[in-house]
Amino acid sequence: MKWDLFTQTCPEIADLARTRFVRDQLVLVGTIRKDGSPRISPCEVDLAAGHLFLGMMWKSKKVLDLRRDARVVVHSVTCDRDGTEGDVKLYGRAVEISDAHLRQVFRDAIKARIDWAPEEPEYHLFSVDIESAAFVKFGGGQQTLVWDPERGFRKSLQDH
Repeated sequence: MKWDLFTQTCPEIADLARTRFVRDQLVLVGTIRKDGSPRISPCEVDLAAGHLFLGMMWKSKKVLDLRRDARVVVHSVTCDRDGTEGDVKLYGRAVEISDAHLRQVFRDAIKARIDWAPEEPEYHLFSVDIESAAFVKFGGGQQTLVWDPERGFRKSLQDH
């Protein structure tokens, strides 16, 4: 599901993700290499027009991965060894965007965020179709929030 539907379906995780993505402006993107091994890459993220957009450099390795196998994980950036901020993880499929209107929406969003936008057509744009999500927080007890369409939203707390 697109970002807008995800925010309606699971606001508990979507709100945490939005806060982190807007603040950090960067995520880690997990893709699958040609040989089946994982690849993790930094990527800027923009939320606009109901989409979670990932803009990527022209013909980068992660683009080639996603064109071959659209499965993707979007992971919040973690800078705290103790994990007290928690980790947001969104799992799904990357859908390449060729629609001129949506590409302009993305360009407008990135321009507003960093006062720069890539030139057409020398970049790749993907929207994440979210299939499941999680938030895990450590320190002072573990908190886990999980969502998928089959079982819905679940929450668990564990004291250490």
